[in-house]
Amino acid sequence: MIGLVVVSHSRALADAAVELALQMGGENPPTVRVAAGGPDGDLGTDAVAIASAIDEADGGEGVLVLMDLGSAILSAETALEFVAAPERVRLSAAPFVEGLVAAVVTAAGGAGLDAVATECATAGDAKRRQLGADTDSAGAGAASGTARAAEGAAFEAVITNPSGLHARPAATFVKTASRYDADVRLVDLDTGSEEISARSLLALMALGVRQGSRVRVSATGPEAQAALDELRALIEDGFGER
Repeated sequence: MIGLVVVSHSRALADAAVELALQMGGENPPTVRVAAGGPDGDLGTDAVAIASAIDEADGGEGVLVLMDLGSAILSAETALEFVAAPERVRLSAAPFVEGLVAAVVTAAGGAGLDAVATECATAGDAKRRQLGADTDSAGAGAASGTARAAEGAAFEAVITNPSGLHARPAATFVKTASRYDADVRLVDLDTGSEEISARSLLALMALGVRQGSRVRVSATGPEAQAALDELRALIEDGFGER
């Protein structure tokens, strides 16, 4: 599993963002290291501390670094001069909180460095779509139109969660779908949304599925039916929020 490093001017901000992301990452989250704040607890960043955090987080499959702003980016770039394996490190331009949540959930599902970095690249789309702003896509893993998976199983269900498929149930849905050898997809039938990959937290949240919405979940692949059975049970149980 890849590692993650969080770089922020504020230790309190970084710790809070990590706490939020790890709550969604489930029982087997990736390694996350924090390099935040100055040496005396004041605001600031330290390239040497960032390099050390990267080396600690690197288990051999790569490290994704998320930063807040300004000098945090410059310090992260400088840190690459000191790490043991800079070729395995990626600096992400994703929004700090949304990117971190997406990175933890996607990495926990077993995705590699390239896939996690790609998922984080559209981390701001969900918020823009919910506020009615234009986006170039519905997030990583979106399919054009409302195409249906060929020769696959499917079911329809109603989302009962009071807040719809908000962050926590969406993360549970993605982690569950990612465990199976199957291409799982979801479409909001009430809005006629794009059909999106259930492996993409950002794409799923970008749909803005609300309470009472009818969704169609389809799957193809060797474990398609097993994946659908568990996902149907999750939806019917309200993702444990009842």
